[in-house]
Amino acid sequence: MPPWVLAAGVTAGLCLVIGLLVSNFVGGETKIEHRVERLYALDDPRFMHELGVLLGPPFLPGTAARALLNGDEIFPPMLAAIRAAKVSITFETYIYWAGDIGREFADALAERARQGVKVHVLLDWVGSAKMDDGLVEAMARAGVQVKRFHPPHWSHLGRLNNRTHRKLLVVDGRTGFTGGVGVAPQWTGRAQDPAHWRDTHFEVHGPVVAQMQSVFIDNWIKVTGDVLHGPDYFPTLVPAGPASAQMFSSSPSGGSESMQLMYLLAVTAASRSIDLSAAYFVPDGLTLRALVDALGRGVRLRIVVPGKHIDSDAVRGASRATWGPLLSAGAVIAEYEPTMYHCKVMIVDGLLTSVGSTNFDNRSFRLNDEATLNIVDKAFASAQTAAFESDLARSHRVSYAEWQDRPARERLGEWLATLIGTQL
Repeated sequence: MPPWVLAAGVTAGLCLVIGLLVSNFVGGETKIEHRVERLYALDDPRFMHELGVLLGPPFLPGTAARALLNGDEIFPPMLAAIRAAKVSITFETYIYWAGDIGREFADALAERARQGVKVHVLLDWVGSAKMDDGLVEAMARAGVQVKRFHPPHWSHLGRLNNRTHRKLLVVDGRTGFTGGVGVAPQWTGRAQDPAHWRDTHFEVHGPVVAQMQSVFIDNWIKVTGDVLHGPDYFPTLVPAGPASAQMFSSSPSGGSESMQLMYLLAVTAASRSIDLSAAYFVPDGLTLRALVDALGRGVRLRIVVPGKHIDSDAVRGASRATWGPLLSAGAVIAEYEPTMYHCKVMIVDGLLTSVGSTNFDNRSFRLNDEATLNIVDKAFASAQTAAFESDLARSHRVSYAEWQDRPARERLGEWLATLIGTQL
């Protein structure tokens, strides 16, 4: 073979590898680049209308929602719903690791499948890497359909960085669960020590559960090509409570900007208060400006983030690097002290509560598949504000002076973390 032919082949191979790596780390859709103009307040009916039009599904009345705080409140209702299932279970999660709670879920899902219930489980390939393979095999033998989202393959390396971060459980098409919790020992207990994390999940009833089911089926179709439909998955749902709610999703393969757009619209519409529980808070310049603008028009902004107990020091560093403009403008930023803080809840003007899998960072806004539930109800928002203030009381408030005085070594680590900010 002539040397020039060999060189050309090597060059082509390198170009292919580089192209795959670039596509792995860069989204294909255009980003939101301009500030969102404030046209109405959050309590204006146009807010819910336009949020529905822009994000896809409309707000539906008749929602009943219950907040579940930490594993001792979260897992028992989820397992009880699974064990009571009569026709179908759909379950999508990012984290599913080894441990007793993972075994308990697998046993419950397998038992229902053996009784003829249609059980579909979608696990992220990366997030379930620590799962015991024996649990997957036991569920499959029982008749559970278990699939993994985006396992690596040479033909589609470009999607390796796109994970499903969604946390969804829908039972019989009537009862839904969503929030921040994964299936792992860290989420058990009551956040009583650093080995047990603080998190919030929601149990939901009413017409919006059909939207939750649709979000699951969106990724199920991507992975399997199968369309789950009919009354076993979409029964007729009647109003169950006083709230209006909307469940929407985002994905780099379509609508990757939906999550950031929702946050921008809510922040821009805020008139009085924004309370944000953020497991990973790394706002980009546009989002940071929207928050500073809200402070400038008199909106109270309080943010609780993880403190020293965090599963990613890089995220903490990149987060702290952004705090200056917020603190100088009057924001309250507090680091939760007892354990890892994994909550993902936003409460705006004591009316809108937003919860789901979405973090306040670029990975959630542009790289992962996410799902968020928006609930509009004053009484519900009031209860979530009380939970937020309880967390705030257990957190260390960082002053602007303290932030300015952090040591040079810490600043250097933060700067280095910002270099990979697009991946956080």
